[in-house]
Amino acid sequence: MQDPKEKKGKLSTTELPAIPEKLYFSIGEVSRLCDLQSHVLRYWEQEFAQLSPTKRRGNRRNYRREDIELVRRIRGLLYDQGYTIEGARKQFAQESKRKHTPETTVMEVAALPKQWVQQVVQDLETVLGELA
Repeated sequence: MQDPKEKKGKLSTTELPAIPEKLYFSIGEVSRLCDLQSHVLRYWEQEFAQLSPTKRRGNRRNYRREDIELVRRIRGLLYDQGYTIEGARKQFAQESKRKHTPETTVMEVAALPKQWVQQVVQDLETVLGELA
């Protein structure tokens, strides 16, 4: 017997069709490629700032390959992993934070040998002197 929470006819994210080699896709094409209704895509545009397809005249949406991959990631978080929309937003925020965090922390720099740090400071002072 099928779990009542499971969506009828929904494919898992791993079963979705391959994304064709094109520059732009209509909302109908994205809907088929991601096994979602078009109103869901429009709703997700409001909920996820990262998802913002370009719009042509008449407000027709043009999705790029990156947009489709993002839609599939959102779909995977919501449908396959059971995240809420708020939870998926937090997941994207954490990923974004990790990308923008410097690789070397202040503590790691402090642990470097003092002569290395002094050499970097000298090199920076030399460059600043050349720029002035």
